[in-house]
Amino acid sequence: MRGIVAAGHPLTAAAGADALRDGGNAVDAAIAAMLTSWVAEPLLTGPGAGGYMLVAPPGGEPVLLDFFVEAPGHGLDPGERGELEAVEVSFGDAVQVFNLGAASCGVPGNPAGLWAASERFGTLALGDVAAGVAALAREGVTVTPEQAYVYEILEPITASSEAARARFMPERRIMAVGDVWRDHELAETIERLGREGPEPFYRGDIAAAVVEEVGARGGALTAEDMAAYEVVAREPVRVGYRGREVLTNPPPNAGGILLAYALALLDREPPPPDPAALVAAMRAAHAERTPDFLAGLPEAGFAARFIERHLGSTTHISVIDTNGWACAVTCSNGEGSGVLVPGTGIHMNNMMGEEDLSPLGFFTHPPGRRLPSMMAPTLVLAGSQPQLALGSAGSNRIRSALLQVIVNTVDRGMDADSAVRAPRLHDEAGMVYSEPGIDLAALEAAGERVSRFRSLNLFFGGCQAVERDPETGALSGGGDPRRGGAVATA
Repeated sequence: MRGIVAAGHPLTAAAGADALRDGGNAVDAAIAAMLTSWVAEPLLTGPGAGGYMLVAPPGGEPVLLDFFVEAPGHGLDPGERGELEAVEVSFGDAVQVFNLGAASCGVPGNPAGLWAASERFGTLALGDVAAGVAALAREGVTVTPEQAYVYEILEPITASSEAARARFMPERRIMAVGDVWRDHELAETIERLGREGPEPFYRGDIAAAVVEEVGARGGALTAEDMAAYEVVAREPVRVGYRGREVLTNPPPNAGGILLAYALALLDREPPPPDPAALVAAMRAAHAERTPDFLAGLPEAGFAARFIERHLGSTTHISVIDTNGWACAVTCSNGEGSGVLVPGTGIHMNNMMGEEDLSPLGFFTHPPGRRLPSMMAPTLVLAGSQPQLALGSAGSNRIRSALLQVIVNTVDRGMDADSAVRAPRLHDEAGMVYSEPGIDLAALEAAGERVSRFRSLNLFFGGCQAVERDPETGALSGGGDPRRGGAVATA
C-alpha cells in the first residue's frame, strides 16, 4: 500500500489514490483530489472558493497553507455595494438562513493555494493532473444520492439567477440521481491553471472577468483585491490531548484555536467524555468567540496568548502515505453566491454573506482581511508520527464534528470509519441538536433543550478521516456517509 485517501466523493478519493499510484506523495494526492472535487462536488467547492491545507512532511516542520477567502473592497466606496440576498435552506429537521448574490463574494483563494501546494510540496506535474480532471469535466459525473440531496437543499441558490439555473439545472429542474453533470468551460479553466498557474486568475483575463461580473451585479470585488491576494504559510496551533499532540488551523482562522481549547478542556476530565461533557466543552469554546477574541485574531502572537491564558461548506480531503507524509485540506465555496462568471465555469463564493464568518455584523471586515473561518484541517500526532488526519465541512458544526471524531478515535478506541459514522450532537444558541443513538437523558434531566434528528444528516458536518495505527502502521479511513464520503487506497 502506498497510502490512503478519504474525501467527500468516490471520484475525489479515487483521484487521490491514482496520484499515489503514479508515485506522488500525500500532498500530490490531496491536490489531485482537490481539483477533482471541483467537478465531482461542484456546489461545495471550485475555483471561486478558498481553503486551508495542513501538511506534515516526514522529518520536517508541519505548515498550514492559508488560501482562504479574503474580504474585498480595496478602492471601492462601500456605498456602491449592493445588498445581500437571504434564502432559507432546510436540512429536514433544521432550517438555516444563508446570504448570496454579488455582495456576498469575497476574494477566492483556491487557484493560488493549489498552485502553491504543488510548487512547495508536489512531485507530480500539475499540468498532467489538471488534464485528467478537465477530461472528467467534459465527460461528466453521474449524480450520486448524496450529491442529489445537496442539489435538493441548495435549490434556493441554484435557482437564484439565470446563469446558476443554466449551470446547475440544465433541464430546468433539480439534478437527480443518475443525471450527468458536465462543464466544458470549467474544464478549460482547470487546464489553464495546470498550464499557466494562478497568474490569469489574479492579474490576467480570468481575474478581469470575475471583477466585471461581480461588480456589474453590485459586488465589492476589485482588480486591486485580486492582484493583492497571496497564499500565507502559517505555523499550526498545537495542543496536547491524552498524551498526543493535535495540530490544527491557527489564527486568523477561528475554528482551529476553539477546537484546541475544547480538546484541552476535555483533557482535564477522565475519558471518555459523556454527552454532557461534550456539550459543556462546545459551549465553553463558543463562549470565547467574543468581540475581543475576533478583534485579536489577526494580531501577531494571538494564539500563544490565548492558549497561555485559557489552557494553562465545504469539502474535506485527508491523506496519509506510507512514506510518512500527512495532508489535510479543507475547501469551501460556502453555499455559493449564485454568481457565475461567463466563459470560465467559476461559481463565486458567498463568504461575505456567511453569518458565522461575520458575527459582529456583515461587511465589518476591512478589505484584505482573511475571514475567521471555522474550517480546521487537523492532524493528531502519536509521538512524532501522524496518527490521524481529519477535517470537516459544516459551517459552525465543523468544530463539534472534529471534536467528536477525535474523542471517538482517541478516547473510545474506534477506528477511523467507526469514529466518523458514529452519531453526533451539536450545541448552538441554547439548543442541543442530536442524531439518533446518543443517550440524552442526563441533558434533558438538567433542563437542556434538545432537538432530535431522525437520521444522520449533513447538518452535522462531513468529516473525512484517515488513520495510521501507532503500533502496526496499518492504514484505515472513514468517509462520512452524511456527505457521500469515500475512502480509496493505493
